[in-house]
Amino acid sequence: TVAAVGEFVAFVVGWLIIFSGIVGAAAVALGFAGYLGSLIAAPGILAAAVLISILSAILIIGIRESALVAGIFTLIEGAGLVLVIIAGLPYLGRVDYLEMPFGITGVFTSAALVFFAYMGFEEMVKFSEETTEPERTVPKALMLALAVCTILYILVCISAVSVVGWEGLAASEAPFAEVAVAAWGPGAAGVLSIIALFATANTVLLMLFASSRISYGMARSGTLPRLLTRVHVTRQTPWVAIIAVGLGTFLFLFSGDIGFVANVSNFTLFVTFVVVNAAVIILRFHDPGRVRPFRVPGRIGLLPVLPLCGIVSCLFLFIQLTPEVVGVGAVLTIIGGIAALFAGRRIRPDDPGGPG
Repeated sequence: TVAAVGEFVAFVVGWLIIFSGIVGAAAVALGFAGYLGSLIAAPGILAAAVLISILSAILIIGIRESALVAGIFTLIEGAGLVLVIIAGLPYLGRVDYLEMPFGITGVFTSAALVFFAYMGFEEMVKFSEETTEPERTVPKALMLALAVCTILYILVCISAVSVVGWEGLAASEAPFAEVAVAAWGPGAAGVLSIIALFATANTVLLMLFASSRISYGMARSGTLPRLLTRVHVTRQTPWVAIIAVGLGTFLFLFSGDIGFVANVSNFTLFVTFVVVNAAVIILRFHDPGRVRPFRVPGRIGLLPVLPLCGIVSCLFLFIQLTPEVVGVGAVLTIIGGIAALFAGRRIRPDDPGGPG
């Protein structure tokens, strides 16, 4: 991104990526609170705040401990998705899967929101240093992960809507629990709700991890305050960055509206992906001789087709967002631009601590 569009735009992109995790963690934490509320009487925002505090503490304790927790939660989450798919098997074909009660506009608006489910795949690039031939392996792994998860998402959605119907899912704060009740009786609701707690907690943990590590990295380069580079003496984790991200997540909890908060996170991702795809196209024209171990397949002359499709699709989904969401997202972007100006003043072009 820096090579294609310069440090200013690259900083704003990094800023928005940080906030995509912060805002996304808030949205999923509110989902966690909804499932917890189906089990016990717990104030939603308070439950979400407690979850963020606990997960932030786990991240401060250490990366190994965090990875262990994430691994266990992922296994439980996978089991829950399989259970939902199994629950829907006897009900397949009982509803009209092509029904569009809100017309094609409702489909497009839902598509913009569902994009939130695809957050996190881009974080795979952070493991490049530990990967053999990352230039080839990481893009292929990313495509494979997207394909597998898309199939899994489709199966879960078909099963859920077959059992409960879209009306029941839309009205529920714990949709998987509703599916379990309809398929197996009231006793199963608690099981699916507990599994959903692990699934949502796992997502929040990973989002907090990603945003705190990006914040730490940008601080080390000098583009964010050096305070964020402080590492815990014994645990060797960026505790200040983790706490800062956790506090930022708290602020977005007070909306209380999962859909709104999720779409604010989508705003940051749409803008980021447009810039990144544009950067691929710019580099193809401005630096055609660059060594590219992995080339994006499909092109017209020097123009890569897939990045162009990525820009168009992101812009199309962007226009489905509500004015309120765009307003909040624009404020975040403007603040990022102002921060970029200050960051540029602190870093000289020949400063080895600046972003490369």
